Amino acid sequence: MASRVAAPVTTGTRVRRLLVVAYLGLLVVWPVGLVVRRTFEGGGENLTTALSDPVVTSALQLTVVVALWAVAINTVFGIGISLLLVRQEFPGKRVLSALIDLPLSVSPVVVGLALLLAYGGTDGLFGPGLESAGLQVVFATPAIVLATAFITLPLVIREIVPVLTEIGTDQEQAARSLGAGGWQTFRRITLPSIRWALVYGVVLSLARALGEFGAVKIVSGNLIGQTQTATLVVEQKYQDFEQGTAYATSFLLALIAVAALVVVAILRPQENSDGH
Repeated sequence: MASRVAAPVTTGTRVRRLLVVAYLGLLVVWPVGLVVRRTFEGGGENLTTALSDPVVTSALQLTVVVALWAVAINTVFGIGISLLLVRQEFPGKRVLSALIDLPLSVSPVVVGLALLLAYGGTDGLFGPGLESAGLQVVFATPAIVLATAFITLPLVIREIVPVLTEIGTDQEQAARSLGAGGWQTFRRITLPSIRWALVYGVVLSLARALGEFGAVKIVSGNLIGQTQTATLVVEQKYQDFEQGTAYATSFLLALIAVAALVVVAILRPQENSDGH
């Protein structure tokens, strides 16, 4: 097997690298670093205050619950829609593919307003019927889950679709020819082939769900201790001149998201190096 020869590093390459690093530093690293620095000004007092605040802890718990529900929903439907887009041909396939990317192009505030019009208690299309059945969607946890799931919808799908396209159907057809059923083929052939794309999609969805603000603010009602998520707490605490608590809450959200990404980035090379 021929060895690869690394391309020489030219002055132009160095300049481009420097520009990219500077751009990422100014856009991402520096602002996030400022949040971290403000969080730990004077030691860990801001973090301790935030974690001892029942408003913050309640919001963090709700945020985690909502994020897990949204990720679970999009994992199941993301796999199903990905298989549908890659393995099936049907009228309107391109339209469906375009609609999947809608949450990336539409403002989250618009999403929240649309859900409010659909599931609102008085003016909503389905709201009165749901409330008469004893189900409250808007200004309750279900609406927050719906909004978060809508916003994170494309992330799992757009990770899985290219992998499914690349691996093709040869192994799946071979398994079926040997008598494997649909579920058995998926579990033993398809799922192992897309596992890392699925993991990345799930992690990206989790990170995005933890930080959702616009759509959640519209449909939640921002009720303290009931429907107030962590991002809404950050806004409230900052406006109430409790900046230390706001910084600490933001830091906790960022920490969870970054930790998930780092863990996946560390584990994936180990998986590949084992040859599995």
